[in-house]
Amino acid sequence: MAETSVVVRLEDGFVFRGTDEDGLSIVMDASKDVAGSQERGPSPMRVLAMALGGCTGIDVISILRKMRQEVTAYEVRVSGPRAGEHPHVFTALEVEHVVHGRALNPENVRRAVELSATRYCPASAMLGKAAPLRHRYRVLDEAGAELATGAIGEP
Repeated sequence: MAETSVVVRLEDGFVFRGTDEDGLSIVMDASKDVAGSQERGPSPMRVLAMALGGCTGIDVISILRKMRQEVTAYEVRVSGPRAGEHPHVFTALEVEHVVHGRALNPENVRRAVELSATRYCPASAMLGKAAPLRHRYRVLDEAGAELATGAIGEP
């Protein structure tokens, strides 16, 4: 079983640098609405949303490449409301996969998103236990014409 080990160190004010066991790092700061924020990095909750997008995005693009789908552009958009009271957790999350490509098969895109959402992405599995999580997808051709849309998961 793989183990993750990271260290998060205070740099200045509310700025923290998280470094993993391979020496790779990310800078985080308090939200801009917190007095003393230097806005030198995203807040930890935004990093959490980015981690979800990165985790599922890596799965989906890997699966689509194995399916020999010619993806020319791909982005994952993650959004969700947060509770008004502390600890301001996400109360729901929506992940939108926007896939552009040549001769894409919309069913392959749907299947890749479904596999990531329900089987492969650990961030999706963990966060889905804390808040309703829905993955949506949009398949577009190179010119941006929409070929298909759909959703997987809770509303």
